[in-house]
Amino acid sequence: MRIAQVISLILFPILCYAQANTLPKAKHHFIVVAHRGDHTEAPENTLLAYKNAIKVGADYVEIDLRTTKDSQLVIMHDASLMRMAGLNKKVQECISDTIKNLLIRDSNHPEWGSHKIPSFEEVLKLCRGKINIYLDFKDASVEQAYKAIVAYKMEKHVVVYINAPQQFIDWRRIAPSMPLMISLPKKISTKSMMDSVLTKYPIDILDGNYNEYTAETVQASQARGIPIWADIQGRDEDQHWLTALSLGINGLQTDHPKALIGFLKHQKKR
Repeated sequence: MRIAQVISLILFPILCYAQANTLPKAKHHFIVVAHRGDHTEAPENTLLAYKNAIKVGADYVEIDLRTTKDSQLVIMHDASLMRMAGLNKKVQECISDTIKNLLIRDSNHPEWGSHKIPSFEEVLKLCRGKINIYLDFKDASVEQAYKAIVAYKMEKHVVVYINAPQQFIDWRRIAPSMPLMISLPKKISTKSMMDSVLTKYPIDILDGNYNEYTAETVQASQARGIPIWADIQGRDEDQHWLTALSLGINGLQTDHPKALIGFLKHQKKR
């Protein structure tokens, strides 16, 4: 069950007064989110992948936040370290010293070399003043994460993707002005259905695969000032970019930020 399908049952007191939060400033009208950084020439979720995203001109880097056994915040998409680091343990089972000594790689591209697993603070330091952060909040303390964000003066440069109702509650309590994002509930295809969703769920941005949207639902969301940054990442995503643009959505999360930016320039959207 998607979070949007249960969130209103848990957050009824919040729904009565929640208002849309201001999103981070961006240089471009159409938002390009580099999924796990630009990992076309570097392993995903590495500092090099984030540097590459900055270099090609993405508006956001999407990162995945997890917590070690000794409560340190690190970046890793999978709960397990096996795929990226060859260690058959979960991030939450390892202390930070173990994580720091691990090297991650892309098994399909050994020529990219091995890289360290970044800490959240390293990513905040790298991105400050250069690019906004799309924080996929996998498994972490909201209080601890927000403290780090504030310490690096990035509180106006982060949006948070919510994976569980309790995360929503904690972010609204601890950092009420933080823009929050959820995926579109399934089978929403008309204006009235979208209006119902946006009335129930006090969110600031919608996510979800681009092909889950219709021109009608996009228009309904935009009429309420709620942007849609849809997922389109994949090997053949370039075959679907024009379709996504025709829907009128506000941004895309991509595995190919440089190529997408080139396409947007060709379409005079950037």
